[in-house]
This record gives sequence, structure tokens and C-alpha cells, in this order.
Amino acid sequence: MTRSPVDLAIFDCDGVLVDSERICVKVDAMITADLGCAFTEEEIIEKFVGSSTEVYTAAVEERLGRRLETNWLRQYEHLYQAALEADLTAVDGVVEALNSLAMPVCVASNTGHASLRRNLEIAGLRDHFEGRIFSAADVARGKPAPDLFLHAARSMGVEPGRCVVIEDSAYGVQAARAAGMRTFGYCGGLTPASRLEGPGTTLFDEMRDLPKLLATTIH
Repeated sequence: MTRSPVDLAIFDCDGVLVDSERICVKVDAMITADLGCAFTEEEIIEKFVGSSTEVYTAAVEERLGRRLETNWLRQYEHLYQAALEADLTAVDGVVEALNSLAMPVCVASNTGHASLRRNLEIAGLRDHFEGRIFSAADVARGKPAPDLFLHAARSMGVEPGRCVVIEDSAYGVQAARAAGMRTFGYCGGLTPASRLEGPGTTLFDEMRDLPKLLATTIH
């Protein structure tokens, strides 16, 4: 089968560009414990990594047995901020990968714009994506719905079938498949490969291999 050319690589951010998920999982565990509905780090990885704030909130409310006030997470933002500013780095090998890619790139993340830009800035990656940063705040539904990836493709003037998505979460690969985009599942993070594999998805575990992998897969 002849594959169509690729005109755009859409990157998730957390766990793909910046090594934030290991940090945020620990903060999530602290927050849920403080609320009185402690989730283990294993549960957080399974239920929340790559999800939207709405998914996170619904799971916490279900375990608590009560509703949370609107914007309940704001009181904990300082915990994420301090932890990320202290320890956040770019994912190993991603700078080399970005510098080697010939095609246009953008980022599409469930994270809000302010946090997304902050994380890219701390990790030294913002210049790679300036003007091409898309958030779930831009659309009606975040991942696992396809809306965000379709919005990014439309904004970049590229048909979905000519995009590839680089993701590391089950929610992300589900969204990419629903958008009709080829997916590269990065297995170097927290999500097991078994939760990423599936139709239209190529798995890899070394970010430096991505440019060569893209070149050999799409031609």
C-alpha cells in the first residue's frame, strides 16, 4: 500500500516533549491524599496520564462521593509550579529529533495554554513551536476526542490524512486514531506499550530515532 506524504508532525507535550508526567504524578498523589481520596501513583498513571481536567475531576469526585467546586485545582497550582520549575527537563533526545525533522511541527496538548507555554519555556523548547501551540482549551472536547488534533491540522492548513501524531498516552493515541492520523507511540515514558499499541500506530522508545523512523515509515 502506498502511504500519503506527511506534511505535519503534531506533538503531544507532557511526556513527549517535556518530562513532566513523572513530576505531576507525584503532585497528583499529594493532592488526592490532601482531599481525602488518595490515588496511588499506579492508579494515576492508568486513569489520568494524558487525560483532560474534566476526566481527572470526575474520577476524584466519584471517589470522594461529592462534587468539587469549580476551579478546585487552582488552590494546588503552586505545587505543580514549584515542582516543575525545580525539576522539569526536555525529554531525552527530543531536541535532536526536532532539529533533524524537515517537516513542519506543532504541539497539541490537553494542558491549558499558560501551563503549556510555561513548560515549553522551562524545557527550552518554546522557540521550536512559537505560533503553533494548540490546547484543549481551544476546542469543545479534549483528548480522547479527535477535536484538538483536527483543530491543529486545520489551523496549520493540512489534511488529517497527511498528519502524524507523536503521543505517549492511551487517551492521545485514541484521539489520533479518531482523527484519522497515523500515530507514533512513544514508550519511553510512564504508559506501558500495551496501552499504546493498535491500528495505525508505530511504537518506539528512543526519541532520537523518530526522524529516521518517520522517514522509513512514510515513504
